[in-house]
Amino acid sequence: MDKNLLINYAQAILKVGVNLQSGQRLVVNTSVDHKDFVRALVEQAYDLGAKEVLVVWNDTYIARQKLLKAPEDVITHIYNWEVEMPKSFLEDGAATISLVGSYADLLADVPANRIGAATKARQIAFREIMERTMMNKNRWCVAGVPNPEWAKKVYGSEDVEPLWKDIMFMARIDENGYEKLLTHLEALKRRKDYLNSMKFEALRYEGPGTDLTVELPKNHLWLSGIEHDVDGVPFLPNIPTEEVFTAPYKYGVNGKVSSSMPLVYQGNIIDNFWLEFKDGKVVNFDAEKGKDVLRELINTDEGAAYLGEVALVDVTSPIYQLNKIFYNTLYDENAASHFALGRAYPTCVENFSGDPEKEGINISLTHVDFMIGNDKMNVYGIKDGKEYLLMENGLWKI
Repeated sequence: MDKNLLINYAQAILKVGVNLQSGQRLVVNTSVDHKDFVRALVEQAYDLGAKEVLVVWNDTYIARQKLLKAPEDVITHIYNWEVEMPKSFLEDGAATISLVGSYADLLADVPANRIGAATKARQIAFREIMERTMMNKNRWCVAGVPNPEWAKKVYGSEDVEPLWKDIMFMARIDENGYEKLLTHLEALKRRKDYLNSMKFEALRYEGPGTDLTVELPKNHLWLSGIEHDVDGVPFLPNIPTEEVFTAPYKYGVNGKVSSSMPLVYQGNIIDNFWLEFKDGKVVNFDAEKGKDVLRELINTDEGAAYLGEVALVDVTSPIYQLNKIFYNTLYDENAASHFALGRAYPTCVENFSGDPEKEGINISLTHVDFMIGNDKMNVYGIKDGKEYLLMENGLWKI
């Protein structure tokens, strides 16, 4: 990959993504497979005036061995230092960048209950950090970086160059920088502003295997693209981003919804699945692949069986247009409209009181997006007994 393009990408993550300020600390969560890009990112961060950069490395192959062979009390034990080190940075106002790849089927032979136990233990241990993120107390950004296993899953070869090319295209990064990304963010803002002005009471979805109504909290807010931290500083949580999203009313989801793309969860693929909701809760489900993993996800805690996010994405998204499954939620969720099981973003409620139950939004240890949109789906906004067409055959009508 051209070095200048990589620098432009790193600068987009730092300047637009976390909007790194001079004298600010930075935490980077990443795989050892991303070391070359991380080195370039760290160099750019210090050139922009970062006070200190903490890189937290992970290795999925080592994690697999631990999940397969270590005693359960080991895989569910989180050392205090694992939490306290990044927490100390965040309490000092640090920004966080998470660089993600995909290992698709690498954990497919790990029993679902062991993955579930280990995941839940981490979610409990890192609860406070997750809450800081979802309340935008610290600026954060998630962005993709290729690894050979991911490239092979998508393209059939471990050569990462084609994947790098698509990542740049989806992020709207080119040899001139990230101006196309900024123009796109303005278009998202226009749709967000329209939805917020309408204050819809509910959404209705219809499409293949889907007939679902989602009520919205009275004080819901639609968000998209650029968000703001608690001090009003703008940042971009996801690169790429195509969604306009809000939180649903926890107990107001009824009907059935079918997935439109595979979901990669904790290294396992869940595919061709459907969920049936009654009064907000999943009451029935099935999957052609990964049903046991889906069950573990839904049973993470009480809130994991409820929705925490509804997001609308147009099928003109460059990700959808590539007509590929990327086996990575950051990309696949931005290819199509989606929901998330689990925790809602409190920032999706105007003047959030601090009490999710009072506001009617979901609380959970987890937050997992799954894709439901396609070129045959229609979405309507409901207000005062009247329906307004928002999306037709997957295309924006507003």
